[in-house]
Amino acid sequence: MDFRFSEEQELIADSVRGFARDVLLPRYAHWDRTGEFPCDQFLKMGEMGLLGLRVPEECGGQATEAVTAGIAIEAAAAGDFNCCYGILIACFAGEMLSKHGSRVLMQAWLPDMAAGRKIICTCLTEPQSGSDAAGLRTRAVRDGDHYVISGEKASVTLAMAGDAGIVFAKTDPHAGARGVTAFLVPFDLPGVSRTSYSDLGSRGISRGSVFFEDVRISASHRIGEEGGGFGKVMATFDYTRALIGLMCLGAAQASMTETIEYLKARQSFGQPLSRYQGVSFPLADWAAKLEMARWLCFRTLWLRDQEMPHTAEAAMCKMQCPDIAVGAIHECLLLHGHYGYTKDYPQEQRLRDVIGQQIADGTAQIQKLIVARHLFGREFV
Repeated sequence: MDFRFSEEQELIADSVRGFARDVLLPRYAHWDRTGEFPCDQFLKMGEMGLLGLRVPEECGGQATEAVTAGIAIEAAAAGDFNCCYGILIACFAGEMLSKHGSRVLMQAWLPDMAAGRKIICTCLTEPQSGSDAAGLRTRAVRDGDHYVISGEKASVTLAMAGDAGIVFAKTDPHAGARGVTAFLVPFDLPGVSRTSYSDLGSRGISRGSVFFEDVRISASHRIGEEGGGFGKVMATFDYTRALIGLMCLGAAQASMTETIEYLKARQSFGQPLSRYQGVSFPLADWAAKLEMARWLCFRTLWLRDQEMPHTAEAAMCKMQCPDIAVGAIHECLLLHGHYGYTKDYPQEQRLRDVIGQQIADGTAQIQKLIVARHLFGREFV
């Protein structure tokens, strides 16, 4: 076993850490306070190559390994957790379109996405089916060389800023998961409308619902074969769940680093607060948990790069990492005392932001079901 990153990966990590510190972190609170969308930051991330990590080189991307994408998103999350959603959904769209989309779709959308000029959302969740991804009600009815899509998608990240969505719809309502098909649907088509949410955290990512009312889309916008959408999204989740884990851990590590410096500088009874075991020991516990979770994520991404099974490992990443990150950030907030409860420090915002990933992209209960099926066999669970 060799846990070292390559020289190129170390250079990427250093570069993204500097970008996160100098460009992303200074404006992290701004988007939360104003609710504005960080359009300029997306363009800068595009220039850095962060939105083309899993985009083919011929489409303006880097086509990096999964591990390298994990390194980048972890480093970026130390600056702005919410801007990392741009990296996450770009990795999702890059995987889906480069592996299953037509060359025409790839060339039309991926270069602009990699540059930060266009955003491609993931439209899977519906009001009545979050965890039950196969229980979709959105319909896509074939009409000659077109499909007509009708339905509602909920909890769409970057919904209000998006230019298009990878929309999962039922083409065969009686076939269960085998009746789900994926489409690339531009949001400027007639019949598409959107509404925004007022969320506890991650306010700058303009989450919302997207409605499709008899939206007519060319069959050329179908991604893959008809009825193959569910398997493709599940396979991509095996990748993005590890990225989400690292995204959460990167934010938590930023809070840990800030808190350590705060505790070394702040004194009580003539000594730095860090000298008190009641203060330092909790951070030692969280440091161990963060490190263990981090290597689970990187092992999952390594397995993906080796084209080895990693569904259970990906579920473990999503099951554990958001909880660990929330716990660590909460501890950091408390160790800042009453200052931690103010908006003068980023702990309260990180706590609100990261909590969202305890829900999104599959709850902990769903991840436990996936792991249990891996352990016992599907027929026993």
